[in-house]
Amino acid sequence: MTTGTAEDDGVELERILEGIGPRLRRLRRERGLTLQALAATTGISVSTLSRVESGVRRPTLDLLIPLARAHRVALDQLVAAPASGDPRVHLRPLRRQGGSVLVPLTQYPGRVQVFKQVLAPRPPELVTHEGYEWLYVLAGRLRLVLGAQEFTLLPGEVAEFDTTEPHWFGPADDAAVEILHLFGPRGDQAVVRTGPSTPPPK
Repeated sequence: MTTGTAEDDGVELERILEGIGPRLRRLRRERGLTLQALAATTGISVSTLSRVESGVRRPTLDLLIPLARAHRVALDQLVAAPASGDPRVHLRPLRRQGGSVLVPLTQYPGRVQVFKQVLAPRPPELVTHEGYEWLYVLAGRLRLVLGAQEFTLLPGEVAEFDTTEPHWFGPADDAAVEILHLFGPRGDQAVVRTGPSTPPPK
């Protein structure tokens, strides 16, 4: 009886390992990545990636950890993914310093990323970086600083801007603000063209 259980465990382990390669290939293709691009991101050679995806090489932790990071999925999703056809997004909120919460809604590196954010009050600090951002206010009042301009957005209002311009956004008052936040590589822009509300009277 003990031997039978061990055999069953061995069969289950082999089934899990055999499923990792096809799962990795599907993730890479869904994200539009070539083996060369994934190799550059992970530091794993193209030949090793190809052998793991095809099942020729047995996946190990030192291979799976950088691959999980590159695909922005949890390690357990590579080892035992949800059933095929499951459309649900399994959200993992990330708590930031100061009480803010970030919830990634997409997991596609190199493309437009979508987040739900709850921003706690904090002092403004202008930043610049490559990319393009689109903000939609769900609840509360959002203060947006773009260079020398300042705007207040209310629920249902949208703003979009090039992030090479100095910018900052956060609560317009002492209460938290809840937003949808899209960020894309430079050149990837949201199609919405609704502008922010006019600056509040001083």
